[in-house]
Amino acid sequence: MEGITSLFMQEYETISVSIGLKSKHTLMSHSGLNNYQTIVTAIRKITPTVSMLSFKREWSFIAGQVVGIATKIGDNPRMYSLSSGTEDKDGEIIFDVRPEGTLTPMLDKLQVGDKILVSEPFGEFTGTHDPAWWIATGTGVAPFASMLRSGFQQHKKLIHGGKFVYSFYFEDEFKAVLNNNYIRCCTKEIRDGLYAGRVTDWIAAQKDLPADMLYYICGTGEMVVEIRDLLITRHIPFDNIQSEIFF
Repeated sequence: MEGITSLFMQEYETISVSIGLKSKHTLMSHSGLNNYQTIVTAIRKITPTVSMLSFKREWSFIAGQVVGIATKIGDNPRMYSLSSGTEDKDGEIIFDVRPEGTLTPMLDKLQVGDKILVSEPFGEFTGTHDPAWWIATGTGVAPFASMLRSGFQQHKKLIHGGKFVYSFYFEDEFKAVLNNNYIRCCTKEIRDGLYAGRVTDWIAAQKDLPADMLYYICGTGEMVVEIRDLLITRHIPFDNIQSEIFF
């Protein structure tokens, strides 16, 4: 089991360092992570290319943390943010199904009762009750779903970018709780209630960005760097920006 954790952590550390991000996502010690076999409790498509996977969990976690997942010993695990709330019975993730991938096609074929390997949760990209903007693209919205479901919805604004109208995962939950503080930025389709353009376009169009706000960013490395640099040019203090990369 330790081999799975080691490979996963090496991969995460390499990618984090290579893009030069300052993140408050401090890693736990390798010895503090244990992979264990658990059982799939639900698997379903939520869009044509994204699936939701639920599994039994025996650990507690903090909203925003991640887990490493593999289907068998010896595989390189991949990192996924939990989207489940801290009081939910099962753990939950969402993932893009990539036909050329080594893991997601196998995850997408799982059935209820199948066994998978999941690490204990770790990471410090975690929710607080402080006022904050949550900024995400694609499945990078998962940790913010966890934060919302775990009671950190007060004084929050979510800006979520997606290509299509069906790309706004957990839309009903966010809309019901955040109301006008839920901004959806769509790049491929035009619909009432959606901002036509990228997340960066929406942020750049704002006249004032509150300097005393926390800014959480979750997306690809390129997206995170672009948003971070945009915020810094708008005089947001560097220490107010927290980032998480999905890959």
